Amino acid sequence: SQAAAGSSAPGSGAAEPLSGFLAWCGRAGVQLSPKVRLSREGAVAGYGMLAAAELEPGEVLCTVPRSALLSQHTSSIQALLREGQESLQSQSGWVPLLLALLHEYTASNSHWRPYFSLWQDFRSLDHPMFWPEEERRKLLQGTGIPEAVEKDLANIHLEYSSIILPFMESHPNVFDPKLHTLELYKQLVAFVMAYSFQEPLEEEDEDEKGPNPPVMVPVADILNHVANHNANLEYSPQCLRMVTTQPISKGQEIFNTYGQMANWQLLHMYGFAEPYPSNTNDTADIQMVTVRTAALQRARSEAQQRLVSEQWDFLCQLEMVGEEGAFVLGWDEVLTEEELSVTLKVLCMSEEEFKEYKEQDGWEDDSEEEENLTLSNEALSRLKPPCKQLLYDSVLLTLESYRSDLKAEQDLLHNKEAYEKLSQREKQALHVRYGQKRILHQLLELVH
Repeated sequence: SQAAAGSSAPGSGAAEPLSGFLAWCGRAGVQLSPKVRLSREGAVAGYGMLAAAELEPGEVLCTVPRSALLSQHTSSIQALLREGQESLQSQSGWVPLLLALLHEYTASNSHWRPYFSLWQDFRSLDHPMFWPEEERRKLLQGTGIPEAVEKDLANIHLEYSSIILPFMESHPNVFDPKLHTLELYKQLVAFVMAYSFQEPLEEEDEDEKGPNPPVMVPVADILNHVANHNANLEYSPQCLRMVTTQPISKGQEIFNTYGQMANWQLLHMYGFAEPYPSNTNDTADIQMVTVRTAALQRARSEAQQRLVSEQWDFLCQLEMVGEEGAFVLGWDEVLTEEELSVTLKVLCMSEEEFKEYKEQDGWEDDSEEEENLTLSNEALSRLKPPCKQLLYDSVLLTLESYRSDLKAEQDLLHNKEAYEKLSQREKQALHVRYGQKRILHQLLELVH
C-alpha cells in the first residue's frame, strides 16, 4: 500500500535529516526500541519504521513523553495562544495548533527544527486539495472527494482570512503575513490531516466535551498505515507508546492504523489509497437524495409523486435522511443500516400504510422490525421485492455519477503495462473508484 509518511529529502544526504532527528529524539526524551529502525529503504512510502529483530505482540516500539508532542500547549508561543484562545475558536478546532506550526516551522531557533527537517518542503503531500480542480473532477467524480475538498478549501480560506490574519496582524513581532502565507497554511492543514493524532476522549467526557484538538507525535507519525496493521498508539497520562499488536518478523515494515478508513477518506485526508482488495474497511456511498430520485422516477402518477415527497419530508422529520447525507455500504453490511432500512420501508409504503405509520409517529411495536435493522448482505438479499427494486435503481443511478464503468477500471488494473504508465494520482484515484464500484456491483447482485 502506498502510504503517507515522509517526503523527498533534500539534496544528497537523505540520512542527514534522519540522524539529526534521532539526536533530537534523544534530547527530547523520546525512547526508540533497539529492535526497530527508521528508514526510507524498505518502507512503502517516504520514511517508515522497520523491525530490526523479531517482535512479539505487546512490545513497546517507542515511548514519546508528552513534553515532546508538538501542540498548542508545548509551542514556544503557548502563552500567546492561551491569551487569544477566545478569538481562535473555529469550526475545525485546529487553528491554535496551525498557528503554533506556522511559527515553529519558520522560526530559525525552533526547538522542533530537526523534526520538521523530515518534511523539507511539504511537496510530498499530494492530497487532492493540491490537484488542479479539473484533474480532481476528472479522476474523482462520483467518489465524494471533490465535494469534500471544496468544503475544506472554503473553510481554509475562511479561517485564514477571518481568524489567522487578524491574529497575525495583532502580533507583528511573531508573525509576518508575507512569510506565513495562505499557501503555507494550506500545506500545514494537509500536514495536520496526514500526520497528527487525536487523543480519544475518556468515556465519561464524551457527552460533555468536544473532541480533543490534534497534536503532532514525533516518531509515531513516521509509521505508515494499512487496514491490516500490526501496531497501534496507546495513551497514558505521562507519555504515548507505539505497541505491536501482532508478531512481526525481522525486516518487515511496522504499520499503524489511522482508524477504519475507506479509500476515499484515505486519499482525501492522507493522500494515498490501498489497492484492492487490501482495504477491508472500504465503503461506497449512495447519496440519500439519489434514493428519493429513484423513488420519484418510479412513481407513475402525480398522486404517487406527491406521496413520495410526503414520505421524504416525514423521513426528514424522523432525522433518517437529509439533503446532504449518504447511506454507507461496506463489504459485508450497510453501515447506516437503520437509516437505509427505514427509508426503503417508508418509500415503498402505499398511501394507506403510510397514513397509519404517520399516525404512530414512525413507531412500531413489532419486535420483528428491530431484527430487520441489521442490514448484512444476507439480510439485503431477503428484502421485500419493492425495496430491492428501489435499492437496485438507486445503485444504478449512483454508478452513473462516475465517468467510467467497472469494466474499464478492471481492464486497467489487469493490464500491467497500461497501469505502470499511470501517474501516481491516476493510480490512487483508480483504487478509490474501483473499490467503490466493486461494493456497488456486489449490492446489485444481492438485490437483483
